[in-house]
Amino acid sequence: MSTETNTNKLKAKDFITVGIFTAILFVVEFACGMLGYIHPFIVASYVVMIPLVGAIPMMLFYTKVQKFGMITIMSVLIAIIMFVTGMGFLGAPLIVAAGVIADFIAKSGKYKSFRKTMISYGVFSLWICANYFPVVITAESYRQDLVDGGYSAEYCNNLFLAINYKTIGVLLILCFVFGCIGAVIGKAVVKKHFEKAGIV
Repeated sequence: MSTETNTNKLKAKDFITVGIFTAILFVVEFACGMLGYIHPFIVASYVVMIPLVGAIPMMLFYTKVQKFGMITIMSVLIAIIMFVTGMGFLGAPLIVAAGVIADFIAKSGKYKSFRKTMISYGVFSLWICANYFPVVITAESYRQDLVDGGYSAEYCNNLFLAINYKTIGVLLILCFVFGCIGAVIGKAVVKKHFEKAGIV
């Protein structure tokens, strides 16, 4: 019993792995985020871009996940990064919840089932919608901040047209769907790593 408990305990290399892949995912999110300055509809398309672009490093990360807690810790780190970079704390509950649920799903497949890995990444990808919570929940103050920041009225109108209480549900669904699609693409790209990890 003690041997099994010790085996399932996260070690220093696991935390390092989480840190490295969290940093990579942040770079992906930041790069996609920069495109949002071009047009507000690109901001709404984060739910497509980030799950797809981030799928390759994330699928590589999943081949290294063998213990419960690694995905959860990544979600907590993302929530902290989002807060530090000015996105506030409104989306933190969604980010962490998505990470914990994704962790349990991956664990239910004993980290060897690609079907569970795919669903896990789909759920994990819901964290992306945390970017939209300030837009939806604090709409008036957020609009004013955009105006004060030099954004045009047209940009603001289009942003709130694409992201609001009526569309957030659709955006969440798109996150999950493209997360699953991204997982399939990512697996194909890092196929050898999946074979070594014994994930089928």
